[in-house]
Amino acid sequence: MKNLTQEQWSDELSKTTNSKILDVRTELEVDEGKIPNSFNLDIYKGQAFIDELEKLDKTLHYFLYCKSGGRSAQACAVMQQLGFENTYNLEGGFSQWTGEVDY
Repeated sequence: MKNLTQEQWSDELSKTTNSKILDVRTELEVDEGKIPNSFNLDIYKGQAFIDELEKLDKTLHYFLYCKSGGRSAQACAVMQQLGFENTYNLEGGFSQWTGEVDY
C-alpha cells in the first residue's frame, strides 16, 4: 500500500493502464459526489465487503479513497492481506479532492 497526496495519486493513476478506482464510502456519501470512473464497495458492509474484494482481479492496480483517507487506508490493508499487491490510498480522501466530480 502506498499513501499518496492527491497530486501523486492522480499522476500515478494517469500512468497506470491496468487500474481501477475504488470508493469505499457509504451509498449516502457517494450520492453527494464521487471521483469519475470509480466504483463503490462500502467498507462498512463487513464480510460482504471482503466477499466483493475476493471477486476482483488481484493483478490490477487499485486506487482507493473514502471521505478523509482513514477507511481507504484500512481497505488497502485488508486488500494486502487478501493478496492484492498494488493498492494506493488517497491521503485526505474525497474531502480534499479538487478534481472533477460525478453526481
